Formats: sequence, structure tokens, C-alpha cells
Amino acid sequence: MPADPTPAPGLPETPVPGPHEEQAVLVLRLAGPLQSWGDRSAFNRRDTRPQPTKSGVVGLLAAAEGRPREADLADLVGLRLGVRVDQPGTLLRDYHTVSDYRGRPLPQAGVNAKGVQKPTSPAKDTHVTHRYYLQDAVFVVAVQGPAALVATLADAIRRPAFPLALGRRSCVPIQPITLGTVRGGTLEDVLAAEPWQAGPAAREAYRRRAARGPRPYSPHRIDLAATFDDPSGDDTLQDVPRSFAPRERGFTTRRIRHAWLDVPTGLDPSTTTTQSPPAAGGHDPFALLGW
Repeated sequence: MPADPTPAPGLPETPVPGPHEEQAVLVLRLAGPLQSWGDRSAFNRRDTRPQPTKSGVVGLLAAAEGRPREADLADLVGLRLGVRVDQPGTLLRDYHTVSDYRGRPLPQAGVNAKGVQKPTSPAKDTHVTHRYYLQDAVFVVAVQGPAALVATLADAIRRPAFPLALGRRSCVPIQPITLGTVRGGTLEDVLAAEPWQAGPAAREAYRRRAARGPRPYSPHRIDLAATFDDPSGDDTLQDVPRSFAPRERGFTTRRIRHAWLDVPTGLDPSTTTTQSPPAAGGHDPFALLGW
């Protein structure tokens, strides 16, 4: 059955470029020891999705440009997003306990007639919370939009106004972040052409498998999962930010399409070791950790 072409409720309309408005694609490598891309949370639980969300990518771009939380996001939300999973990583649960340093029982969410939080009954001295992260994950993210805006964002990523984060402030990215910009071509073509960006351990493991036999482990190509913004896609995500203002935070939905891309590995099967893709220059604080 063909996919329903009707946009999901609340889906913002992507601006249609004018007949003479050139399009470009900005390609980013999002990698680091920890990432966390939440699209829902509760007081005692912070989940992460298995790949970057649109709100997380828009937030990273807005931070790079130095936009305040109350700034208009329409131009960034209108960018078409593609995400390629180069290294899925593993899920990490961070276990926390919360207590009052004065030794008092914790308050509950309800308040009394004076607006003061009521104490827990029976008294509760410790509250357990869980936070989830992706560890050792690598994603190639591409955003497509007007060439002038894409060029501005590329410069901002190289010289960010605010610190950049992979979903949460504590999740800092490693270098290189920017893989370059491409004028012309589709989002799908750009992500299919960008060489595999996994870390040294994953690349070496794949090279060893490829050396033992033919496909599915080819030394020259690898199949990677990808997700694209698509008005006629057959899946939806509620991760499009309306605003990052603390009192006006809200999200709406977008339609997406899942796909597989045949990507060049950049591996040399004649060698006995593999190296990470070359960095784009600059200081890399995680170089000593083997990233």
C-alpha cells in the first residue's frame, strides 16, 4: 500500500526554494564518548533516541550561531535533515540518587493551600533517577537548504558562539565536526558519497571480516542505515522544536523515511591496520583516548 502523502498533524511546512535559489548541503560528523538525543522525558527518567533528533541538530546549529533561546527557529526548522548511522554505539544507563543535603524528607509534586510543596507521605529520603546515553556512537548528519544559510552555518560550526553539545551540555563532540558543504545534488546522494566515518576499532573489525570472504563484508563498500525528512514518509517523529524559550518549549511532528545507503568504506584491504578518517585540523581534546 503506498504511503499516505498527507503531512502529519502539526508538521511545519518546509519552505519551497525560489526558482533561482541555489541549494547546498552541510555535512556534519557527530561523534564523542557520550551522546543523548531525547525526545521525551519525565522527572526521574531521561531517555535517548538511537540517533540525533531534529531538535538536537537545530539546537546545535542555533548554539553555533549564538542565537538566544527566544530566537526564531523557522529558517533552521525548514532545513531538510538526513542522518546516517556510521557507528550505532551502545546504550549506557547512568544511575542517580537525589536527597536533601539537610537530611529532610523530599517534597512531593503537590502543593498546599499556601503554594508550598507537601512532604512525601510516608517520608521519602531518596529519589532514584535514570539518564540514558549512547556511548561510542558516530553519525553523519546532513542539512539541506538555501546556499547562503548553509554557508553561514558552516562558518558558525567552525567558530561557534556557544559551546556545542551532542544533545546535552555534558556530551561534547570530538573533531572534526564539519565535513564540508556540497552545492547541488540531493541529500541522499551526498550522504551516500561521504566515506564511512566510524572509529578505528569498528573499521578494523570490519576490515578483518571483509578479509575472510565476499559480501556482505566488502572491503570497499558498506551498507548503512539512514533517515530522511520526507513529506510522504511512512513514519513520524515528534522532535521538531517550536521554540527553545524556557516557558514556551514545544515540539511538533515530521514525517521521515528510512533507507539503506551503499557507502564507500575508505579501507585498504592490503594493510593490516586501519586509521580513522583524517581530522580537519585544529585541537582535538580526545586524541589521546584513541578517537
